[in-house]
Amino acid sequence: MPTIKRYGDTALPALVLLHGFLGSKEDWQASLPILSQYFHCICIDLPGHGENDQILPSPGFEVLAQTIVDKVIKLGYPQFHLLGYSLGGRVALHIAKFHPQALLSLMLESAHLGLCSTRDKQARLKHDQKWADKLDNMQITDFLAQWYQQPVFADLQDSAREQLISIRSKNDPQALLHCFRSTSLGLQGNGQKVLKQLHCPRYMLVGEQDSKFSKLALKWQEKIDMSVISIPNSGHNTHKAQPQMFAARIVQLLYP
Repeated sequence: MPTIKRYGDTALPALVLLHGFLGSKEDWQASLPILSQYFHCICIDLPGHGENDQILPSPGFEVLAQTIVDKVIKLGYPQFHLLGYSLGGRVALHIAKFHPQALLSLMLESAHLGLCSTRDKQARLKHDQKWADKLDNMQITDFLAQWYQQPVFADLQDSAREQLISIRSKNDPQALLHCFRSTSLGLQGNGQKVLKQLHCPRYMLVGEQDSKFSKLALKWQEKIDMSVISIPNSGHNTHKAQPQMFAARIVQLLYP
């Protein structure tokens, strides 16, 4: 089964879209009617998600970055715009690290740039191990019910939360587990250094109601030459809450 779906004229500049943990290449559908008018949109399933059964080593960021770049180049696009949400943004940072020459621009949506201290990384690994144990031992619906109660998803209405649980419960828990363990924030490199060395335009998109990442983005902006864009009336997942506004903002950024 295909792990990639493409939208828009192939002669347009390529825009590679990477979804978040528990998501799939289908997550961008509501934004594509606008985006595909300006870009050839390449939506990719990350390992353990959708139709991608790739098993990553641990840590898996470098292998995954290479795999994605190889796929896009094989499609005929040696350079492309790159947009990643949450986990997809953290993967995008590693594409920027290992393949900076491939990027026309980098857009990170609600994505963490990485932990700086060994102590923080070890604490995060322990934190993620607890979630991994839950994913390994609980029914997927029970796991998702707990996952979407985390503070970062506080903006979700009950109906939206239930809809997400219904959609995400179709995932294979063991496939998700492999990806989750190999892409822990505790295993991630320092994205701040990557962005400081990157020469293409770089943007951080955050939801106005996502207090955690709004604060983080402004903190990072003090150290890095990076534009922070706040999307009104949205939380952690801005492209789901405001798909048309989100897409229009992307077009404005890249077609000023």
